[in-house]
Order: sequence, then C-alpha cells, then structure tokens
Amino acid sequence: MDLTLWIAAGLLAAVALAGGLTKTFVPRAKLAAAHGGEWTAEASDGFVKTLGVLELLAAVGLLLPALVGIAPVMVPVTAVCWVLLMVGAMITHARLGQPKLVLVNLVYLALAAFIAWGRFGPESFAG
Repeated sequence: MDLTLWIAAGLLAAVALAGGLTKTFVPRAKLAAAHGGEWTAEASDGFVKTLGVLELLAAVGLLLPALVGIAPVMVPVTAVCWVLLMVGAMITHARLGQPKLVLVNLVYLALAAFIAWGRFGPESFAG
C-alpha cells in the first residue's frame, strides 16, 4: 500500500508540475487557444498565474515533505487541497461543455482522495 501511495503521489505531482509550469510561464492568449485552456480567455493573467504557482506548490507538497521527513503531514493536506482544486476545474470544464476534461479531473480528484485517505489513515507518516 505504501508503494502504491508513493506512485500515486508521484503521478499526481507530475500532473501538477506540468499544469503549474504551463499556467505560470505560457502566455494566457496561447493557453486560451489550446483545447482545455479556453477558460483562461475570461480569466485575468494574475488568476491564471496564481493557479499555476499553486499547482507548482502542490507538486512539491505531494512529495518533498515525506522525502525529507519534515512536516510529512503536508502530503495528505496537499492532496485535500488538490481535491478542492479539481472540484473547481470540473465545474469550469462542465460549464464549457467539456465532459472529457471533467472526467480527467475526476480521475485526478480520485487519485488525490486516495492519497489523502492513505496518508491520513492506514499509511500515515506519523507511525
């Protein structure tokens, strides 16, 4: 179970890193022209970049605290935050009529919920 949680956290961290880098460094106009990025056309640059930075922090928070043994409780806390972020993403993509992206976000949400459950519960770092 511990290995499965590490793999899940690594996969989700990779997703967060990719999304964070894109939102932080790719111009909003280019994001708005890409499939799945249409929502950025109506969002401010600051909002998009803030989400990008939050995703970069999530990538770090899903792995680094446990790897270095400093505040490892931040791993499941980060996973819970990711769940909330994915709820927002699902609502946004549903409003835009993008059911495939809603499903992708649901998968990420489920992965984050699994990490939160596992790291708060049976495979907690506290033990």
